[in-house]
Amino acid sequence: MTRVRVLTLNAALGPLDYSVPDGMAVGPGAIVRIPLGPRQITGVVWDEGRLEAATVDAAKLRPILSVYDAPPLKPSMRRLIEWVADYYLSPVSAVLRMALSSTSGYSGEKTVTEYRASGGMPERMTPKREQALDLIGDEQGTIRELSEIGEVSDAVVRGLVKAGALEPVEVSLDAPFPDPDLGFAPPALEAGQRAAAERLVDAVKVRKFTPMLLDGVTGSGKTEVYFEAVAEALRMGRQVLIMLPEIALTEPFLNRFTARFGCEPVTWHSGMRQSERRRAWRAIAKGEAAVTVGARSSLFLPYARLGLIIVDEAHENTYKQEEGVMYHARDVAVMRGNFENFPVVLASATPALETKQMVEIGRYDEVTLPARYGAAEMPTLETVDMLRDPPPRGHWLSPPLVQAIEETLDRKEQALLFLNRRGFAPLTLCRTCGHRFECPNCTAWMVEHRLLHRLACHHCGHVMPPPDHCPECEADDSLVACGPGVERIADEAASLFPEAKIAVVTSDTIWSPAKAGEFVARMEAGDIDIVVGTQLVTKGYHFPNLTLVGVVDADLGLKGGDLRAAERTFQQITQVSGRAGRGDKPGRVLIQTHQPSAPVIEALVSGDAESFYAAETDARRIAGAPPFGRYAGIVISSEDEGQAIEAARNIGTAAPEIDGMLVLGPAPAPLAMLRGRHRQRILVHARRALDVQGVIREWLEKIEWPRTVRVTVDIDPYSFL
Repeated sequence: MTRVRVLTLNAALGPLDYSVPDGMAVGPGAIVRIPLGPRQITGVVWDEGRLEAATVDAAKLRPILSVYDAPPLKPSMRRLIEWVADYYLSPVSAVLRMALSSTSGYSGEKTVTEYRASGGMPERMTPKREQALDLIGDEQGTIRELSEIGEVSDAVVRGLVKAGALEPVEVSLDAPFPDPDLGFAPPALEAGQRAAAERLVDAVKVRKFTPMLLDGVTGSGKTEVYFEAVAEALRMGRQVLIMLPEIALTEPFLNRFTARFGCEPVTWHSGMRQSERRRAWRAIAKGEAAVTVGARSSLFLPYARLGLIIVDEAHENTYKQEEGVMYHARDVAVMRGNFENFPVVLASATPALETKQMVEIGRYDEVTLPARYGAAEMPTLETVDMLRDPPPRGHWLSPPLVQAIEETLDRKEQALLFLNRRGFAPLTLCRTCGHRFECPNCTAWMVEHRLLHRLACHHCGHVMPPPDHCPECEADDSLVACGPGVERIADEAASLFPEAKIAVVTSDTIWSPAKAGEFVARMEAGDIDIVVGTQLVTKGYHFPNLTLVGVVDADLGLKGGDLRAAERTFQQITQVSGRAGRGDKPGRVLIQTHQPSAPVIEALVSGDAESFYAAETDARRIAGAPPFGRYAGIVISSEDEGQAIEAARNIGTAAPEIDGMLVLGPAPAPLAMLRGRHRQRILVHARRALDVQGVIREWLEKIEWPRTVRVTVDIDPYSFL
């Protein structure tokens, strides 16, 4: 009898031992169906001796039931899963679950019945049926998917099927994807772009691990340059992964990819239907998907012959997962290239300081694009001192910015107003008694969204309709919105420029690639004059007729004492400034600020990025902050505040005293309650060379806490809330 260790997808179970029936071929990496009590679950056969499990007598082992019709996970993929679990102090099972994220992907060939509008109308039309047909339009999907699209119950959709208004379509879940045509539309690269592309292409040809920073100013053509490396990898028969920080960027990117290669790549993001995810997973695992474009989760898919990873907008903090396995996709991408021996390209106009430091010490190669493509020039940047040129009371746009918008609209050009704050106002209070509307589940204010007519918590998602009177003193007409969000800026712009067509672009309005595509089409058609948006519009978009950018509140990102506050502000404003003047028309950027002499603002206006990075690097080096030191956050939470405090004190008291490591806390987290759980934080600050993970693992293993208390460790944290 052969005994094998199987890693399950349940972190509470971990690895378990099973026997292999006679005649069944099972090796490490095989995806198998196994019994667990009366149930059947999925697992992966793991390498002998690499995972610990409880010892069970051989006679008591239950046999593996079957092996799935899917390629086994490669050794390099299994090593990556182990590394991520070890580095980020997460259960191996939780990391494996990300690799097997399409539960139907490894269950053999399948077809599914989907439905679409037949063109006919039911004899009996109800308001719900009419709503469903209007919203479904040309969409196709399963009963459940169409009910969600139509915002009706499954029964309404089934009724439309029975009435003949929706017709069935048999869909193969494994239809092949088209192959990119490498010679479809090769770009005409300028000399600098050509030299950069040749360096990337050479790295792909060598087929060895080479982390590379592609550092190019906004509008320099980084995408066209790394497309040449993509073409070379495909020429060599390798798969390519291109990672994007936001799914809203997918649609514009797909258009650029199609224009270059003649077909769309395979996509992977949270907005996909289950059938689409299954088809993509199988094609990726079998090596049939040539190019995948996806969000951070696409990094863990089991590519058969991956030969290149591009991390676009590599500086973005959305690559850091803040729940579950708290990994940073940029860093894990580099490690995947290391395990599988291929180049990884980090593309950015504003690289993270950690990435620049890796270039400085020679760990990463650097390829630069210092100028914009063609006739386009970098925009001019100016500050508007809000103490000298304040807007009228109750308004947020200064006279110089209003004048600049007016001149832009007179020239039939487009303007962008940037404020990284969703909704209408961040706070609603009662002017009579001072009551502030807070989330009942979090220590956070409820944000007013007038477009959706609701108050919403941006941390837990709790929503409520705006009340007619104050719940504290019951005064009528006493509620006032405090501070601006993008909706309020859009209202002000509409009152100043009533003839202008205005679009609000946030994650509330652009929540899918299709919505992003609609926005791009309207911009390109000239159907929008003024865009008011959050960080969602700071990257990836190319609108030649957009010539003015107004940064409404440049000081917003500098508040809160975040380690990366200045760096993040520099990146965001540089990125949003890069949307201006990308064609043959000159661009202009006005930055409203109360601190025009702040180092980050002066660096932005002067264009002296190197001096800013040098000063920020020196400050981090002196403080021993990343990348010159290590941080780890330990968050202790419970629905019972007393239990959270007691557990945090026990953990803090047991902290080891180690040279080169400082333990701060415990203390209430800045976001002291989140989703109904009271939170305490401990921050570990250590020298770079210390094995922080090993210390924390040994430290926490010695302590017991109630099952109702949750302890989460965040290695290399980006959020300190």
